Amino acid sequence: MTDLSGRRALVTGGASGLGKAMCEAFAAVGAHVIVADVNADDAADVAEGIGGEAWGVDLADTSALETVDLDVDILVNNAGIQRIHPITEFPLEEWRLISTLMLEAPFVLTKAALPGMYEKGWGRIINVSSVHGLRASPNKSAYVAAKHGLMGLTKTTALEAGPHGVTCNAINPGYVLTPLVKGQIAELAKTNSISEAEVLEKVFLGHSSVPTLAEPEDVAQLALFLVSDAAAVVNGSAHSIDGGWTAA
Repeated sequence: MTDLSGRRALVTGGASGLGKAMCEAFAAVGAHVIVADVNADDAADVAEGIGGEAWGVDLADTSALETVDLDVDILVNNAGIQRIHPITEFPLEEWRLISTLMLEAPFVLTKAALPGMYEKGWGRIINVSSVHGLRASPNKSAYVAAKHGLMGLTKTTALEAGPHGVTCNAINPGYVLTPLVKGQIAELAKTNSISEAEVLEKVFLGHSSVPTLAEPEDVAQLALFLVSDAAAVVNGSAHSIDGGWTAA
C-alpha cells in the first residue's frame, strides 16, 4: 500500500470531480494535501474534510503565479475547462483562456515546484491530460491543442527532471462519471426524450469497448500508483483510462 506520510501534495482543480477524488486518495495514505481551486469555498470544504489546506487561486492569472514558491513533493495539474465551437467561430478570448489555464499554468507551477523537488532528490508530477491529448475531436480545437501541448510538457519535464529523482507522467481519461457528466446525461435524456441508459450507451460509451465509464476513484487509484515508490522508473508516459477509445 502506498504510504505518503510526510509528503506534501498540491492538486489543482481539487474541489470537485477528479481533483477531489485524488485529494481524498492522497490524504487517506498520509499526505498533507493542498486543495487548489478557483472556488475557494468548495476548496475549503474539501480541505476540511481531509485535514488539508485550501488555496483559492485563479490559475488563469499566470502572471500572479510567477512569484509563487511551491514547497511540495507531489504536483497534480488537473484544473481545466471546456469550450466547444467550430474553428471558424471560436472566440479568441476563450481560446486564450483554455490555453492559459490548461497549458501555461501547469508550466508555471511545474517551474515553481521543481527547485524544491530537485533539492530533496524526490518528486512526482502528474499532468491530467485527456484522451484528447492523444487524438482529436471536431469543435474542440482549443482543448485538444492545450492537451496535446500538455503531453509535450510532460515529456520534456520527464527528461529534465528524471536525473534529479523527479518523475512526470500523464493520465489521459476518456469520459469519467463525475457529477458534471451525470448532470449532462440527465440533461441530454430530458432534451432528447430518451432514457439516461440510452444516452450513456450512445453518447458517452460510443468510443468505449468496456460497457461502463470510469469513476473518479479509478483515476485517483492510478494517480496513487504514479506517485508511489513502485513507479520510480515510470517517467514521461501517458496512461490512458478510456475503455479502449485510443486503441481503435
